[in-house]
Amino acid sequence: MTTMMHNAPYSWTPNVTGCSTGTGKKRRTSLARVLSAGLATLLVMAVSQPMTASDWQQFRGPSATSTAPGDHPLPLSWSAEAGENIAWLADLPGRGLSSPIVVDGRVIVTCSSGTGQDRLHVLAFDSVTGAQLWHRQFWATGRTFCHPTSANAAPTPASNGQQIFAFFSSNDLVCLDLDGKLQWIRGFALDYSKAGNDVGMSSSPVVVDNLVIIQSESQGDSFVEALDCCDGSHVWHRDRPRQANWTSPVGLPHHEGSQVLLTNAQGVQLLDAKSGNLLWEWEGDCGLVPSPTCDRWLVVPSNGLATWKQVKPGQFELVWQENRLQVGKPSPVLAGDQVYVIAGNVVSCGDLSAKEVRWKKRLGGSFWATPVLAGQYLYCFNTDGTAYVVDVGAKGKIAAQNELGEAIWGSPAVANNAIYVRSHDHLWKIAESGHPPSGS
Repeated sequence: MTTMMHNAPYSWTPNVTGCSTGTGKKRRTSLARVLSAGLATLLVMAVSQPMTASDWQQFRGPSATSTAPGDHPLPLSWSAEAGENIAWLADLPGRGLSSPIVVDGRVIVTCSSGTGQDRLHVLAFDSVTGAQLWHRQFWATGRTFCHPTSANAAPTPASNGQQIFAFFSSNDLVCLDLDGKLQWIRGFALDYSKAGNDVGMSSSPVVVDNLVIIQSESQGDSFVEALDCCDGSHVWHRDRPRQANWTSPVGLPHHEGSQVLLTNAQGVQLLDAKSGNLLWEWEGDCGLVPSPTCDRWLVVPSNGLATWKQVKPGQFELVWQENRLQVGKPSPVLAGDQVYVIAGNVVSCGDLSAKEVRWKKRLGGSFWATPVLAGQYLYCFNTDGTAYVVDVGAKGKIAAQNELGEAIWGSPAVANNAIYVRSHDHLWKIAESGHPPSGS
């Protein structure tokens, strides 16, 4: 079933009932015209869906470190041509560099299509069978032009386990429930007419507490903004430097009060997630494509890799800056004291505690997708569709090399002992002993 929204520009919120903001305060809602009379009767949420331990609800996974939590045995080898360990394959209706996310048995993916990349798609597939559960479509309202290698569907969607927040390069943010019912929608170009840049945007949203936070930075209107998950109402806004930036915010919900971490060409900023107030900052030249990563350590692409240690809540001390740990387009992968980075086609491992570069390994091709670590294996997908499985316990030994035969630009997701990865045309589930369904 497909729903198509034709009226644009737009900013729309249904008559919200039964949705708690968690603050006890009524938030101001900027309400423009209703898109369709039939949508006015939609309610926001049905029964809340619990988050499962294996969900992958945002860009780079549960902790935004690109590590699979717990024990996730994944196949080392597969073959798209022979169907070896390919559980299912699904067709996609348009381009996309966004990663899939996995929420309560659903694999969610975004696409964009049309001559001007102005048709926006959000789809859900059954994680077990690969059957399409629903497909929603909308018109873009902001700038849709992208570099030929990119797409309007470059940001990865995010979820709080009950709702899906699909953000696009055109600065359109769509909120759906898990059954694909529209909750609210915001076209930020309605308020910020100069938002967007000439090669496309790719910053992914993040959910912290009951807020969805977006970072939109370009040579025109630049800002970071927090919206109430329940109804999309404005909570806070901060202007940002007018310079193109493609990094994504990182939510820190357990760091002495909810916080959000941002980077740009000016440095690192830590904000209070509920108010947007600046808590801490560091001025320095940071990478404009790879995003920061924070767990026990805070690592930021900056003249190689810069590492901080938290000395007290909201305060960090720079402890190591290593130019031998160069970071290209993929973001760093952080697991305990070990960090893994890719620059060009070289993957490197650094030990943050010992402040040592442990090993380097040359792979093949070029990489945009952030790799994912599952157990002792780092899964690295290059732009030609070749996946290198790197044994990090054996100093970067290549355990396997697999071909999908299509360009891979989006980062993989890991859930339910499976890898989910997409090209412009297809979405794959890679799992042990999987075979493609009949007709695929």
